[in-house]
Amino acid sequence: MGAWTSYRLRMRRKRWKYRARRKGRELTVVRNRTAQINPSDVLLFCTFRNEDMRLPYFLKYYRQLGIKHFILVDNDSSDGGADYAAEQPDVSLWTTKGAYGQSRFGIDWLTHLQDKYAHGHWALTVDVDEFFVYPFCDTRPIRALADWLEASDVRSFGTMMLDMYPKGPLSEAIYRRGDDPFEHANWFDPGNYTLERNDLYRNLWIQGGPRARTYFADNPKQAPALNKIPLVKWDRSYAYVSSTHMLLPRGLNLVYGQNGGEKSSGVLLHAKFLNLFDGRAIEEAARAEHYAQGREYKSYVEEENQDREIWCQWSEQYLNWRQLEALGLMSKGNWA
Repeated sequence: MGAWTSYRLRMRRKRWKYRARRKGRELTVVRNRTAQINPSDVLLFCTFRNEDMRLPYFLKYYRQLGIKHFILVDNDSSDGGADYAAEQPDVSLWTTKGAYGQSRFGIDWLTHLQDKYAHGHWALTVDVDEFFVYPFCDTRPIRALADWLEASDVRSFGTMMLDMYPKGPLSEAIYRRGDDPFEHANWFDPGNYTLERNDLYRNLWIQGGPRARTYFADNPKQAPALNKIPLVKWDRSYAYVSSTHMLLPRGLNLVYGQNGGEKSSGVLLHAKFLNLFDGRAIEEAARAEHYAQGREYKSYVEEENQDREIWCQWSEQYLNWRQLEALGLMSKGNWA
């Protein structure tokens, strides 16, 4: 890496850190229970808006994985979800009326809180519809993964986001509060993915899957990125660059094998495609607070995309993490 590139990335990281400190002023504490955090706790960070339907199962899922404390930001919810979160004994909650798009899609708010509370902790950053799957997650808690990564001198853990969907129209996948979403949406694309290396940040850029196949068939390069680095041994000098797709320092993005062999990796099961989807897409397309003024959501609300059936003859029904490893969508690496 040339001296100029190194300097430019260092300045970029300082700018993101400054933004996070400034955007932190938009946060108002609702419940701060961070005094309960123990040094060994793996912490979860998430921004949400109007997710009262999803929050009960989301918290249950991650508690079962071994998350000990949730640090959440409510972005001006009106459905009671913030009240529910505030009542949970393992949740610290902040709220803001700030613009989601002008906070780098919530990342600035979370970075501010990570710098205050996650320094020296493993921090998992996910959305309410993302469910972390890692090798041996059915038998080993997330702390065991963190311990193995530390013993291997690894500071970050990569995943691919795997869009899950039902068999049949989305409107027939009726989701009720507290449901396991994968009882309704348990199919995925086993292939149809493209990988490209970002030479500046050294991360892999992954696209494809059902969204590229259905909603972006005419322009698959416009499909959402599926590469994420959600689990990081946090340090106050770190900064996410674009959502959780990549970080600075850029060495944190080297979550795939460089010299033969495989690094351990996971998957984020993405529970977006349920009967709730079309209504949320209309709302978010109008708000235009997501990437590129909500371009992705504007594609979803086009007439031909309403109540889509995403399932196809090549779809595969989800079983467990070992199935995903056999398909090459994740890897246990040398973790035995």
